[in-house]
Amino acid sequence: MNERLSTVALIVAAGRGSRAGQGKPKQYRDMPDGSGGSVLARSIAAFADNEVISSLCVAIHKNDVKLYENIISNCNKKDKIAYVLGGEDRQASVLNGLQALAEGQPQRVFIHDAARPFVSQDLIERCLDNFTDTDGVIPTLPVTDTLKKAENGQITETVPRDGLYRAQTPQLFDFAKILEAHKAAPQGSMTDDAAVAERAGLRVRIIDGETQNIKLTTEEDFAMTSPLIPRTGLGFDVHRFGDDGSADTVMLCGVAIGHNREIIGYSDADVGLHAITDALLGALAEGDIGDHFPPSDAANKDRASAEFLKHALHLAAAKQARLTHIDLTLICEAPKIGPHRAAMRERLSALTGLPLSAVSVKATTTEGLGFSGRGEGIAAQATATILLPDGA
Repeated sequence: MNERLSTVALIVAAGRGSRAGQGKPKQYRDMPDGSGGSVLARSIAAFADNEVISSLCVAIHKNDVKLYENIISNCNKKDKIAYVLGGEDRQASVLNGLQALAEGQPQRVFIHDAARPFVSQDLIERCLDNFTDTDGVIPTLPVTDTLKKAENGQITETVPRDGLYRAQTPQLFDFAKILEAHKAAPQGSMTDDAAVAERAGLRVRIIDGETQNIKLTTEEDFAMTSPLIPRTGLGFDVHRFGDDGSADTVMLCGVAIGHNREIIGYSDADVGLHAITDALLGALAEGDIGDHFPPSDAANKDRASAEFLKHALHLAAAKQARLTHIDLTLICEAPKIGPHRAAMRERLSALTGLPLSAVSVKATTTEGLGFSGRGEGIAAQATATILLPDGA
């Protein structure tokens, strides 16, 4: 996996969105899928809640300051979010945002259109993981429709679609190089930041995009309220403890906490992440962890359980499903969960992209009864709730 460099994000939200019809600028409208919140708030949360991203700048229109302030007042991680006024066009807005972020001397920057609120944590992570020996990474989808050229309403040519892709955001770049490329680019002539990078001779890698990562553009996009079916999955996992003195720390919910007995398992034995992953797989009707990461595969020995959860989230994204809530109960006499609950919730929020308000971590004992009461092991039970398009 690529070394995690210092990374910031720029959300471009200064457009007027005239094709979206009458009303507020589209980035300040309610989510069209009925899931609550505004388009801009959802896009901001996707990056602000990611622990890799140290700061975030939103480029807004000069007339939208009040609208922006109303939205940001309800956002998590407000301390790492700032705004800058946009320019005359998208290119100028991006340049303003990059210059505002330059003071922190970041090494990489995500540039994302606010009108793509369905961006998943899996897509963000795959951009980061593929940022190796390149100047940029962008998600794309292959063109599948037949393309035609026309003049005066008449077809003049069929365009071969081999090797053609539709570009999406977020687009991840070497910060210093994309800033210099934007400074040198003729204003108003580029349709996306990858085009600016290409003009400057930068190397840009493509990765698979996501079909649900659509850009809300027209009135029809905001009338897309296709039925979303709620599904709930249940996950349960148990691991036994090793002997006293067999460990200094154990992994629970992706957090290393102090404990003197190892949790025995083929992977890192994170019982919390295992239960959550199985709950999500259950909601998707995609089997269990053992189906996807069998213990018989040597590659899974000592594997980080966060990779299991990321895989389940990728399956959810492929089905255009959206995780909306997780509820986890850890069952043990020790270690004590209370002092670490906040850190666990924050880690789960970062892994899943959920706001903290949608992440529940609880703990209980069995009053000395059973294997957990005797201190022989630890158990976890989790539920995961998703919204899935009807028929998916």
